[in-house]
Amino acid sequence: MPTLNENFLKLEKNYLFINIAKKVNAFLAENPDAPLIRMGIGDVTLPIAPVAVEAMKKGAEEMGVKETFKGYEDSGAGYDFLKNAVSGYYKSFGVDILPEEIRINDGAKSDCGNIVDIFGNDNIVLVTDPAYPVYVDSNRMNGRTIIFADSNEKNGFLAMPDDNVHADLIYLCSPNNPTGAVYTKEQLRIWIDYAKKNNAVIIFDSAYEAFITDPELPRSIFAVEGARECAIEMCSLSKTAGFTGMRCGYTVIPNELKVKASDGTEVSISQLWSRRQGSKFNGVSYPVQCAAAAVFTEEGLKQIHKNIAYYQENAKIISSTMDKLGVKYTGGINSPYIWFKCPNNMNSWDFFDLMLNKIAVVGTPGAGFGKNGDGWFRLTAFGDRDNTIEAMKRFEKLVSEI
Repeated sequence: MPTLNENFLKLEKNYLFINIAKKVNAFLAENPDAPLIRMGIGDVTLPIAPVAVEAMKKGAEEMGVKETFKGYEDSGAGYDFLKNAVSGYYKSFGVDILPEEIRINDGAKSDCGNIVDIFGNDNIVLVTDPAYPVYVDSNRMNGRTIIFADSNEKNGFLAMPDDNVHADLIYLCSPNNPTGAVYTKEQLRIWIDYAKKNNAVIIFDSAYEAFITDPELPRSIFAVEGARECAIEMCSLSKTAGFTGMRCGYTVIPNELKVKASDGTEVSISQLWSRRQGSKFNGVSYPVQCAAAAVFTEEGLKQIHKNIAYYQENAKIISSTMDKLGVKYTGGINSPYIWFKCPNNMNSWDFFDLMLNKIAVVGTPGAGFGKNGDGWFRLTAFGDRDNTIEAMKRFEKLVSEI
């Protein structure tokens, strides 16, 4: 009989959002008419940009004509027209990335989890805590040693490296999910110096870069000198352009990034990743890539920024409520997430239950993101405007009463 990869047995029985769904479903079963407002899962609510819809339609129509039909995409790394568009997008905020260094994928989550396939299981993985669960789970599945850098109230939820601790792989996310905190160039430079000192690779998740409005804050780790020799960057169109149901993103692996094999030879991470993807990934569909390329046109950027501005206003509504109530929080600016301290020093899951049962509002308990998340709570600004306003009215009443 086959044996199991028993590292899977070491994982939490259910993914964080499955546990939340179970609680919500139980609540709705007992209260079927409850006016539930969901502000937990970071899914978008506005439709994708019209220019992307038209491009996807055109792409689909081309698939129905012999002369323009597309089968397998040769490299699996994306069509040149989309990689060129992404490269141009980077240039728009001052970062030079070659099209050949870009790999199109079906979302940042997939590549964040799959990239570790090309690294040995004996690597020590450093994750900032609290963190997006995929960073931890994907490495636990392979039995790697995971260490944590503490993000907490004291350091503004921006963990910094400890020179006395060694790591081989480092996960960073900025703007951060779940805390909404954003690293400065100076802070990222410290992480880059640490990575080089340890011959480590930084896996940088920039899924929320489009929400950064402060021009002094970097939207890419490659805006910082030295990153090209030690970093991989992953981004997604899920939040940038509402592609949560369409699945498209991109990973950047600079040509300079190399790691030594056990025999001392230098190996290109880019070539190794291409080999892995060639075996395990067939690429993103042509119509979706057409839609993605349209996002990066002048009209596409105009349309998606209209949606982003809508979510940013939602974030302002939430953060203004926190200010009024004197609740401590991070995020809300340069991020679609508001990360706040639970009132009365409640733990995260108790406050989740209180919000669900008393005001029928669903958020995400911080404890689900790591030990430093307990006592904190995440709300998303991706909801409907009227629902966001109503939820904050209920929240204000709840906090005032307790």
